[in-house]
Amino acid sequence: MQKPPSEKPRLSPVLVLAVGILAVSSGSILARLAQEENVPSLVIAAYRTAVAALILLPIMLIRHRGEVRRLAPADWRLALLSGLLLAVHFATWISSLAYTSVASSTVLVSTSPLWVALAAPFLLGEPFTRPLKIGMGLALAGTIVISLGDVWIVGENGRLLINAGAVAGGQRPFLGNALALTGAVAAAGYLLIGRKLRVRLSLVSYVTLVYGTAALSLIAAVYLTGSSMFGYSSQAYLTFLLMALGPQLLGHSSFNYALAFLPAAMVGAVSFAEPIGASILALLFFGEVPGPLVLLGSAFVFAGLLVAGRRR
Repeated sequence: MQKPPSEKPRLSPVLVLAVGILAVSSGSILARLAQEENVPSLVIAAYRTAVAALILLPIMLIRHRGEVRRLAPADWRLALLSGLLLAVHFATWISSLAYTSVASSTVLVSTSPLWVALAAPFLLGEPFTRPLKIGMGLALAGTIVISLGDVWIVGENGRLLINAGAVAGGQRPFLGNALALTGAVAAAGYLLIGRKLRVRLSLVSYVTLVYGTAALSLIAAVYLTGSSMFGYSSQAYLTFLLMALGPQLLGHSSFNYALAFLPAAMVGAVSFAEPIGASILALLFFGEVPGPLVLLGSAFVFAGLLVAGRRR
């Protein structure tokens, strides 16, 4: 079983996670705003990771160069793989926002803890404790209830018809949901690798390598698909900067900080709260009104987080 480092963290991992979830909740809103400026989803993802990596790179080179040089080849491979998975996560999830609602997208992409919890006992030797099982079960039930808030079931000529597009806000909601789910699986792999590396690699070194790998992969994908990184409005570039500073540097880096001290499944479970924050912001910015099912599901999610966070 892999154990967290023995030294006491400078900041409470739980407090850091709370700040992180507030930051990442704004990611879907900023991405949707950039899409409204006619920016391709891959470009949005590339700028989000590239700006964050460029901000961190000087700090890593000045303070952690020796640590990076001492990395074993196996650790290099894991860091690069983590970056590739992060690139897939952002490419698919941000693309999903063009086809489905903010609530549906964030609910599905937030199922990554389920994949983490299933794989962690085999890959990391972390126990799947009873409180974690109950908490994640409640949180999963909450996400399902929230997702039902975007689906209408109506009767017509004696038949039941499911209308997922009327409320979803996108022309192809099922494609958007599939992309968001793919992003969840990729995020799970990213969290699992982070848990393995963060116990012996500093936060700045790890996130710089991972964000940099993700950025280079996404930039290559942008040009392979015939798009460009330039020629967008000043509003779009401001949005890129806000995404890098908020959801990426403050949000994802908070998760990576906590991974050095908490089980990967518990860190992942916190992401179940993202749909709640994102739905509130979607109401304020886009007028997407959460219905009674969304509110009910939110209660299940909060209950699940409280149970999953109990000390063993």
